[in-house]
Amino acid sequence: MAKKKILFINQEIAPYVPENNMSIMGRELPRAIQDRNHEIRTFMPKWGNINERRGQLHEVIRLSGMNLIIDDADHPLIIKVASIPTARVQVYFIDNDDYFSKRQMDVDEMGISYPDNGERAIFFARGVLETVKKLRWTPDVIHCQGWMSAVVPFYIKTAYHEEPSFANAKVVTSLFTKNLKDDLGTHFKKCVEFRDAKTELLNTYKDNFDFEELAKLAIDYSDGIVQAEKEVNDTLVKYANTKGVPVLPYQEDFADAYEAFYDQICPDKEAQD
Repeated sequence: MAKKKILFINQEIAPYVPENNMSIMGRELPRAIQDRNHEIRTFMPKWGNINERRGQLHEVIRLSGMNLIIDDADHPLIIKVASIPTARVQVYFIDNDDYFSKRQMDVDEMGISYPDNGERAIFFARGVLETVKKLRWTPDVIHCQGWMSAVVPFYIKTAYHEEPSFANAKVVTSLFTKNLKDDLGTHFKKCVEFRDAKTELLNTYKDNFDFEELAKLAIDYSDGIVQAEKEVNDTLVKYANTKGVPVLPYQEDFADAYEAFYDQICPDKEAQD
């Protein structure tokens, strides 16, 4: 398999957040793919429960400073970076005082969902894609893990489809058991509109975006789907199987299987000739 450029857009990565199936995969998958001689970039949100001193995060001034407009409001984009010594993986963090630094993850200290979780996911998606453009890096495959990355496939195939960095990229979405406690509300459709990512493209989805609806949006605009855990939402697995795109069943020994899956959806140019 020829060397590929793989962009990992993760909701959670251990050790920056507590270990669970998603955060462990967020760390181990990029490491395994990098060890197989592929070039990677890895992103996650800078959740407010991340200890910046312990994780040795520092701001990347040359990448920070852009304002993203969401729902007619400006939101400054801050980029931080750190390395996981045990994995030899560098991680870029998407930060913003209102959306991330002063917040926990999807729920607050009282276990109540943040009402603007949809806006946070939109900010994260656009923040990652704008930063990759600034890096002048062109991924072959974009792998999305977690609900926070679920808007990315939609944006790649609409708002960013003519951008040189993403025009030829293939998108993979992983399905996990972890989901949102509450829905994103009816305002999500309006907030997600950007460039060619028009609100009318979402007319076939429920007005009230819940976790399943968000996952279906990701599936609809992906080139491949991965069942990342043994027991995931059966409705979503069945839905993915109806879309005519490759679906990789759960793999305990994931590294070789994922690498082969990337090659399946994004064949080497030589293999296509």
